[in-house]
Amino acid sequence: MNKVFTTFAALVFLLCTGAAKGQIAEPVELVNPLMGTDSKPSLSNGNTYPAIALPWGMNFWMPQTGKMGSGWAYQYSADKIRGFKQTHQPSPWMNDYGQFALMPITGRLRFEEDDRASWFSHKAEVAKPYYYQVYLADHDVVTEIAPTERAASFRFTFPRTDSAYVVLDALDKGSYVKLLPQENKIVGYTTRNSGGVPENFRNYFVLQFDKPFASTNIYKDKELVTNVLEFQGNHAGAVVGFKTRKDEQVNVRVASSFISPEQAELNLKEIGNDDFEAVKQKAKTAWNKELSRIQIEGGTPDQQRTFYSCLYRSLLFPRKFYELDAAGNVVHYSPYNGQVLSGYLYTDTGFWDTFRSLFPFLNLMYPSVNAQMQAGLVNAYKEGGWLPEWASPGYRNVMVGNNSASVVADAYLKGGRGYDINTLYEALVHGANNAGPLEAVGRAGVQYYNKLGYVPYDVKLNENAARTLEYAYDDFAIYQLGKALHKPAKEVNLYAKRSQNYRNLFDKQTGLMRGKNQDGKFQAPFNPFKWGDAFTEGNSWHYTWSVFHDVQGLMNLMGGPKPFVAALDTVFTLAPVFDASYYGSVIHEIREMQIAHTGNYAHGNQPIQHMIYLYNYAGQPWKTQYWVRETMNRLYLPTPDGYCGDEDNGQTSAWYVFSALGFYPVCPATDQLLGAPLFKKATLRLENGKEVVLNAPANSEANRYIRSVIVNGQSYAHNWLSNNELQKGATVDFDMAATPNTSRGTKAEDAPYSFSKAKK
Repeated sequence: MNKVFTTFAALVFLLCTGAAKGQIAEPVELVNPLMGTDSKPSLSNGNTYPAIALPWGMNFWMPQTGKMGSGWAYQYSADKIRGFKQTHQPSPWMNDYGQFALMPITGRLRFEEDDRASWFSHKAEVAKPYYYQVYLADHDVVTEIAPTERAASFRFTFPRTDSAYVVLDALDKGSYVKLLPQENKIVGYTTRNSGGVPENFRNYFVLQFDKPFASTNIYKDKELVTNVLEFQGNHAGAVVGFKTRKDEQVNVRVASSFISPEQAELNLKEIGNDDFEAVKQKAKTAWNKELSRIQIEGGTPDQQRTFYSCLYRSLLFPRKFYELDAAGNVVHYSPYNGQVLSGYLYTDTGFWDTFRSLFPFLNLMYPSVNAQMQAGLVNAYKEGGWLPEWASPGYRNVMVGNNSASVVADAYLKGGRGYDINTLYEALVHGANNAGPLEAVGRAGVQYYNKLGYVPYDVKLNENAARTLEYAYDDFAIYQLGKALHKPAKEVNLYAKRSQNYRNLFDKQTGLMRGKNQDGKFQAPFNPFKWGDAFTEGNSWHYTWSVFHDVQGLMNLMGGPKPFVAALDTVFTLAPVFDASYYGSVIHEIREMQIAHTGNYAHGNQPIQHMIYLYNYAGQPWKTQYWVRETMNRLYLPTPDGYCGDEDNGQTSAWYVFSALGFYPVCPATDQLLGAPLFKKATLRLENGKEVVLNAPANSEANRYIRSVIVNGQSYAHNWLSNNELQKGATVDFDMAATPNTSRGTKAEDAPYSFSKAKK
């Protein structure tokens, strides 16, 4: 098996690699959408599903192995497919909305998901971002899917039979279907969701077949009937039948809308008169266009597949939640107030995860797309009164922090324009000084934070230390944006002062961050290995480093570079011990840390993912270079078990993409990026027409250390690169070696930005 896989990988590598220059001709062919799908609630290897979609597309499609309503809708270990589902699920923990399913069957007429399910094999499955194909053994049917942004083309290849059917399941919790036999069409809507929607939420769909129906049946809450053409109730569905020749193909064009049935028909025009192969080719072209913005050379076949698979994941969320009306105007259904309004809207992302590297990556490579996302945040604020921190599709009460501040500030500070930044600044100030309608909107505990400088441990507000640390960083982001917008000095300085609130939780006795009570005394007893409680999905060893904006200040609290580096080293040398008593059981994030063989470093979850890069602040950049390569080598593979925890809407993938290129944004809302490259060469084609060329010809498994750097022909000693300078175009030459250069990047001026060192 290993020899076969290696041979296949090498063949793909040769076929997809250009001749002389070694550039990837069609990077989409290196993407594995099944990466991360071998997951379950107790252990996440990504918790992904194969998203058959266009970049940032409104609708995704997926094969469904799990039962309706399960967040684990596709698991690599499964052996049956129940249907092919339109999905908007950002993660299994958030679950889905706007969902319905198609399923081809043969033989006995049936509808229920277990009855219609079919055995399948991964050996007879093809999964690409732009195309999915699988053989359904129990029905002797091949299903194929090719997507557009709001529609999809299905092709079912049937055997010779007078009992060929296509099932349309609009799901329970309220749905409607109507058969239009004269038009070979099914229309209807589904309302099933997992929250974050107004009462009038509906996803309207239309299915257009290219073959007349030989029979029709409506599913009415557990009953199949033949004498009606429509039904509205708890669980509606339809089954249409055909007589087919051997290998006859039945094509179905499908589209949906959150606005109206008429808009669903408009969205179907994305396919127009294109046949299946044309839709497939256009989707392939769309992916190659975006993926080719970054060309890599060198590395192993697995490293190239991992890179482009991670880049694919980085270009899915947040998804478009807007549509184009008959006049071509941008309109959206608002999940915040239930109205249909003009303008952009994007959704399905949690800023607690994605502020760290996903949004900085978009600012570097796809700033015009992120500008639309920012315009969508303006609309979200106007329509709901708050910026979302986790949207799916509207406000969701999940995670902590007020990290919309980072997302908004970073975009503007890195050149984002064309949207109402002053309204967004108003939204940030509003969110920073008020508790929202949900605990995860605005700032829970804000009355304590603004008065005491921290959220106390003893006020029955969980994850209080994590909230304090993230609020302090978010205040820094507001400070940075306020300066750029020339807001009053008194106002700007308030957020600068609050950005130092992280200091209030530093315990000099332990050298770690620790919960603190209202009376100013630290919470006791204190176990730095206790997950949860004062922290979010991590322990004190993980969250102590959440001072993105003032690493020098944290280092000073720890006693200087030497104890700071010793503490960083300790994270890796500690055994993977933990205290799970707060949760009552071992949560999957803990288990993923335990089995990774990286000590107490928990790369599978977001709070500590930047920690590896902090050696750059303490004059030992070679340790960053070592651990970045180790993390990429050990914890990422282009396989179904290829991640080391939840992929989380592009965040964990963007970490890999950034790190493989040779830099990472430790502190969004500044413009500095730092690290060491994985490939011999990478070319970034920026939106403004400039190119960033990253050369490291001596790069190899052994040569992971930077001996020297030349930027635009000039020797460069700093441990960071400027995003804004890269946007002007640049050539960066890395001289790589097998042993660390312990004299380069060791001076104080070589360290990246820290608030404590900066000129205010």
